[in-house]
Amino acid sequence: MSGRPSASRRTVLRGAALTPVAGLGLAACSGGSGGGTPATPTAPVVLGAASDVSKGGAELYEDHNVVVSRAEDGSLKAFSSICTHAGCAINKLQGTTLVCPCHGSEFDAETGKVLRAPATVPLHALSVEEQNGKIVAGPGA
Repeated sequence: MSGRPSASRRTVLRGAALTPVAGLGLAACSGGSGGGTPATPTAPVVLGAASDVSKGGAELYEDHNVVVSRAEDGSLKAFSSICTHAGCAINKLQGTTLVCPCHGSEFDAETGKVLRAPATVPLHALSVEEQNGKIVAGPGA
């Protein structure tokens, strides 16, 4: 005998029963792009009409996981709309504030900065420009 207590049958069964539940919790918080839309554009993508984003406003393009804002001077900024806390796709824009549905992190769509924890890292900035009346974002834009 080793002198260490062995796990009871009940302890082993309880652990086996909880493993799939823990896995589901992790999957729900992951930002995995399992065959769907990538976390950020990997090539330039046309998001919409340039007129969709007014001065001082922002627009969330959920299909591409991108948020675009327009400053008062007319310049555009774009950020990934994937939360930097747990990788969840942000699907809510209130004015120029992005709200993550998973844990409530909030981000400024004009700067990408964190406004409310648990996230501590700003959103990933993307290249963006206006081309022929359209907003184009992603690498090479």
